[in-house]
Amino acid sequence: MSEKTKEKEYTVEEKLKSLYELQTLHSEIDRIKTLRGELPLEVKDLEDEIAGLETRIEKFQETISACRKDINSYNEEIQVSRNKIERYKSQLDDIRNNHEFDKLNKEIEFQDLSIQALEKKIREANNVINRRNEELEQCRENLDDRQKMLVEKKAELNDIVAETKQEEEKLRETVKNLENLIEPRLLQAFKRIRKNARNGLAVVYIQRDACGGCFNRIPPQRQLDIKMHKKIIVCEYCGRIMVDPQLAGVEA
Repeated sequence: MSEKTKEKEYTVEEKLKSLYELQTLHSEIDRIKTLRGELPLEVKDLEDEIAGLETRIEKFQETISACRKDINSYNEEIQVSRNKIERYKSQLDDIRNNHEFDKLNKEIEFQDLSIQALEKKIREANNVINRRNEELEQCRENLDDRQKMLVEKKAELNDIVAETKQEEEKLRETVKNLENLIEPRLLQAFKRIRKNARNGLAVVYIQRDACGGCFNRIPPQRQLDIKMHKKIIVCEYCGRIMVDPQLAGVEA
């Protein structure tokens, strides 16, 4: 049986370098995602707005159609009332007493009032149609404008995705290979810190005697401990892993 190959023991400095390199790779991936991150949201917003405009247009059309049906119905009722008035007026010549005369006049008056009420409903329906037609025209203009914007935004997004896809894939492959070199416990801690960090920074270097993540001041002795690379030190305020500028390749 072959002897098991012992895993390489990494120094604290090597671990910190790997973690900082991993952070740098993730920051670059975040930059790419941010570059196109707003465009998908803009595309989604435009798609939602277009769907909303289409729904409004459909409802306006339904309202206009319903009003026109009502107007046709009102006109039919008006014609019925007018026919009745003509019939009642023709009957006035044949009345025999005042009772019949009053009764016919009341019927004629009732039909006149009915016609007036129906004509008012027709005017109101026409007013609704006119308002909805104005709103419909405005919605159609907005819809046409949003659809043109959507085509432009999608084209822009597709261009950015095409430009950055290969770069992102290479970065992710490098991240995967690097993660295999970092001990699981340390990698899990890195991912946990990064997940909880608002800017995605799990490893930061000292900047102007302060933490590069939360910018709280670091005491001189603690800065010295970080520079010695004897152990992994986290910020007592934000919990980020800290390295000295020299290890990060940054001029102090």
